[in-house]
Amino acid sequence: MDVEQAQKLWQPEPGWLNTASYGLPPEPAWQALQDALADWRVGRISWEGWGVAAERARAGFARLVGVAPEDVTIGSTASQLLAPVAAALPAGATVVVPEVEFTSNLFPWLVQQERGVRVRTVPLAGLVDAIDADTDLVAFSLVQSADGAVAPYETIVAAARAHGALVAVDATQAAGWLPFDAGLADVVAVAAYKWLMAPRGAAFGYLAPALRERLRPDAAGWYAGADPHASYYGPPLRLADDARRFDISPAWFSYVGAAPALDLLAEIGLPAVHAHDVALANRFLAGLGRPPGNSAIVAVEVPGAQEKLARAGVRAAVRAGRVRAAFHLYTTEEDVDVALTALTG
Repeated sequence: MDVEQAQKLWQPEPGWLNTASYGLPPEPAWQALQDALADWRVGRISWEGWGVAAERARAGFARLVGVAPEDVTIGSTASQLLAPVAAALPAGATVVVPEVEFTSNLFPWLVQQERGVRVRTVPLAGLVDAIDADTDLVAFSLVQSADGAVAPYETIVAAARAHGALVAVDATQAAGWLPFDAGLADVVAVAAYKWLMAPRGAAFGYLAPALRERLRPDAAGWYAGADPHASYYGPPLRLADDARRFDISPAWFSYVGAAPALDLLAEIGLPAVHAHDVALANRFLAGLGRPPGNSAIVAVEVPGAQEKLARAGVRAAVRAGRVRAAFHLYTTEEDVDVALTALTG
């Protein structure tokens, strides 16, 4: 399926340029969710089918980011997935983070300061040079929430490896439009309600096998069991031996919606999604006299922009004092042009 064919699976109100806040569900995801809600309302079925959707979504995410499903844990938020990594840092460890990092990939490290973990924030442009022999972990967003800046992923990983440091990536603003290899990092956390277009409450984490050996699954419950259906009652502890030991019990309906959306992204292919999204972002930048970029998210300073866009029915966000526009599969050239007319007219 190509992008033009896929666009028929959405019917957004014109002017939605805010996927960096939340994505819109394609029709298969929306319908699957409605069917599940209808079944729940009247108690028509048992819950196990909703659990199957969670496993289907796990496999779909793994396929998109190039890792094995057994190395993927599922949860509800990015910070929750990063928490066991932060808790496992030794006292006195040093974490290096960009100074504009979204706090889901900052607060988990900062709360460890009371036991001696040091967090050093630096400009994103200076992140690679800031990694040194004292660095134990580098944490950064693959795409920055505030302005869409794409981090030099492979270069950062290489610098971290040269000093024996771990790499923790928040790919919430990247997964779904930017192809990348999650396996280069030690941990990659993704909240799925943005570019993966899932209901809020689904999140995915890649945990490298070597890293998992250092971590304690403090939130373990029945779903973290080697066989969840044989883990309802009583001892002994019997956890999965892969990344599933870090699972929390899935928010069923979030995963019911996530699985079809991930399947659709795989069918279209991330290179095609990337080309579509970035082309629209660059159309927007060109219309404002700005040079092209490499991101599906752009942030611009235009006097009165928020009011002008609102009057035109364009929905975007304001971050760090700038209008942030985000472009995804359901965005059209007409959406872009309406926004440009509003901003320049």
